Amino acid sequence: QVQYVESGGGLVQPGGSLRLSCVGSGSRVSIYGMGWYRQNPGKQRELVARISISGATNYADSVKGRFTISRDNAKNTVYLQMNNLKPEDTAVYYCNPDVPTKYWGQGTQVIVSS
Repeated sequence: QVQYVESGGGLVQPGGSLRLSCVGSGSRVSIYGMGWYRQNPGKQRELVARISISGATNYADSVKGRFTISRDNAKNTVYLQMNNLKPEDTAVYYCNPDVPTKYWGQGTQVIVSS
């Protein structure tokens, strides 16, 4: 059974940082390009960062220069380092291959508020 388990979210003040983790279960993240997505109620899920099999990275304009995606294939884990967080980064964050599958996890909630 394929699962992606996200963790690391929380409440942080504007300008703060968080590091999200995503562990693949029943799926080797090393064989996929992987992505971090975020979603707010009533809005479409958006891809904010992706990392290719070779390690090349791409970011949405809204997070470029603030977020960094990385992967540790030995731990079957993908990370999202988020710096200089803004209130508009508030969302539930999910990971999935960058060509998304049906296997969405519960996500991890990030709230940026003073």
